[in-house]
Amino acid sequence: MENFWGRRFAALMVDIIILTLFMYIVSSIIFLLFAKLGSFSVLNYWILIGAIIIIVYFTYMEGKTSSTLGKRLLKLRVMAVQGDMNYKKAFIRSLSKILYLPLIVDVLLGFLFGDSNDRILDKASGTYVVSGNDLKKH
Repeated sequence: MENFWGRRFAALMVDIIILTLFMYIVSSIIFLLFAKLGSFSVLNYWILIGAIIIIVYFTYMEGKTSSTLGKRLLKLRVMAVQGDMNYKKAFIRSLSKILYLPLIVDVLLGFLFGDSNDRILDKASGTYVVSGNDLKKH
């Protein structure tokens, strides 16, 4: 499929922008609350909180609607190889998205050991991404 990975990358960038804005707002509120209390120790855990927010976003969106806001904008959907898309499959395929390096490794392993349109965690979760209303596996 022509420009499939470009669309997937663009969808990821849209999702990253949305998540960054959301986390900026949440961190600003948390900072203000803890500044009034004089305790900043919660900020030591912000990377963990951010990772949880990212996993929850991708798991919820893909598990419930088979897409994220970025995927919807670029007309991409996550499909299950067997059965319906669910939260367990969405969680497994989202694990590498918490940091850039695991995601890059996930994509590279998908190219090396699987279909060039799938990440390795797509294979592990029994999912794949399709463009538009194409419900057939690539």
